[in-house]
Amino acid sequence: MTEDDTVHEEPLTIGAFAARARLSAKALRLYDRLGLLAPAYVDEASGYRYYRADQVERARLVALLRQLDMPLARIAEVIGAEGAEAAGLLAAYWADVESRVAGQRTLVEYLRGRLSGRSSEMYGKFVIETVDVPAQVVITETRHTLADELPAWIGASLDRLEAAARECGGVAGAPFVVYHAEVSMESDGPAETCVPVADEAAARAWVERQGRARETRVRVEPAARLAYTRITKAQVAHPQILAAFEAVEEWLAREGLEVAASCREVYFADWATAGPEDPVCDVAFPVRAR
Repeated sequence: MTEDDTVHEEPLTIGAFAARARLSAKALRLYDRLGLLAPAYVDEASGYRYYRADQVERARLVALLRQLDMPLARIAEVIGAEGAEAAGLLAAYWADVESRVAGQRTLVEYLRGRLSGRSSEMYGKFVIETVDVPAQVVITETRHTLADELPAWIGASLDRLEAAARECGGVAGAPFVVYHAEVSMESDGPAETCVPVADEAAARAWVERQGRARETRVRVEPAARLAYTRITKAQVAHPQILAAFEAVEEWLAREGLEVAASCREVYFADWATAGPEDPVCDVAFPVRAR
């Protein structure tokens, strides 16, 4: 600390600063160690820490953000920003929290139904409907993947395929994911992402240019009758989404229908802008009479 600093502002000991900030000295030492709030000056001879009065607001802000269980890296981002930018970073973090809590709430409901033996009650919360869909030309990627890797792959793959479809006459329908075998933490599918395209010839030419890097191909998805239930963004997470699949399967058994092809998820909403409780996906099975 320079002599000018001493003249203009009397440094505060860690005890005095802690009292003013309404924090403990232990918390201040922790914030220093975590790189969130360093003392203004540390006496080399005694090791005593000194703070400036204008650091009080930062100390209180760090303490409040930690009460939100905000990771240290994100706290550093917030306190390093100013005004609207800092408020925006906080809003983005809290949106992530609300999305996670909504997913956890749905998971708890799923597990309670499982553990209590009241699965039929749980399935009753899903509305099952049928719809006839025409044949579609689709551009696809196929991959063997476990459940924990699935969401990231679906997002990236559909982004790639939708960009390709825009080069091939445009996206001609809602993207969907077909599960040709079980995808879980033990089973890796495969899964197939599909985007309907308007121009089959252009799509086939696009795939030809890509080679075999991502198992990309063009095929005709046949016309089908789908039995489906609509779910929210929070319900899409694994394993709670399993309740939706199981609900449709139970309904099929009651209605005397059988599965005609692989189950799928049809994504009809903008995932990036949807909130946790917004409908985004249809869990569907192609069906036929027994």
